[in-house]
Amino acid sequence: MKIAFLGLGAMGSRMALRLVAAGHEVTVWNRTPRRVDGAAAAATAAAAVPGAKVVIAMLRDDAASAAVWNEAMAGMAPGALGIEMSTVTPAQARALHDAAAARGLDFLDAPVAGSRPQAEAGQLIFMAGGEASVLAQAEPLLRDIGAAVHHAGGPGAGAMVKLMVNSLFGAQVAVIAELLGMAANAGIDPARAVDILAATPVAGPAAKAAAAAMLARGFAPAFPIDLVEKDFALARRTGEENGSPLPVTAAVHAVFAAAKSEGYGADNITGVVQRYLTR
Repeated sequence: MKIAFLGLGAMGSRMALRLVAAGHEVTVWNRTPRRVDGAAAAATAAAAVPGAKVVIAMLRDDAASAAVWNEAMAGMAPGALGIEMSTVTPAQARALHDAAAARGLDFLDAPVAGSRPQAEAGQLIFMAGGEASVLAQAEPLLRDIGAAVHHAGGPGAGAMVKLMVNSLFGAQVAVIAELLGMAANAGIDPARAVDILAATPVAGPAAKAAAAAMLARGFAPAFPIDLVEKDFALARRTGEENGSPLPVTAAVHAVFAAAKSEGYGADNITGVVQRYLTR
């Protein structure tokens, strides 16, 4: 299948490589020129899409999404499929669905759960918003990148569930970080406390992995704090737009915003523990 892939950050480059490995004819574009082995490179987003049956974007935020899709849709042939895999607000996703429909294009918002290791291994989880019939046609392609595909609902539903996933994960990580600091300040070995917590039903796989990474000082970026803070801002904006109070989300956002301002923005999400545990 002829595919255009727009956005070659840490996730996008790995996802595009999976498509190449699956045998697709892939053309890639990135704002700062980058290459993917086995893929053709285009100088602009508009130049990447002619003839593509599917156009995929993996971008930073709403502003990048709006700008790139505006350029890309102008060159897409009627009947082509656009898939927004970026983490954007549901409002932005719905706007893209509307713009696509006006041009005779199919569209899905299908962000992913997982980070760089899952992208490399093809183990991402898709949360898709859009028509079920469109998703059914796209699912074989999505499974070239991921291990599971979930239909969240209509336009924007995938974007909404993705913000829920990231907010829940971020809240767990932030609480674990401050509790490890509390344990250390009380003279309790944080590693021993984690061993006990991990043996209880309250600690799920994500919490256990985050705690282990904190104790190992594992802060190499997979989900950097600056992106965590960005996603919490998107979640809060979404709550404000639909009248949903999000006091806990706002409190966790403040934690990651502070971590970013303190110089930890490039560290992995687990690096937030540096605010509480100094050794």
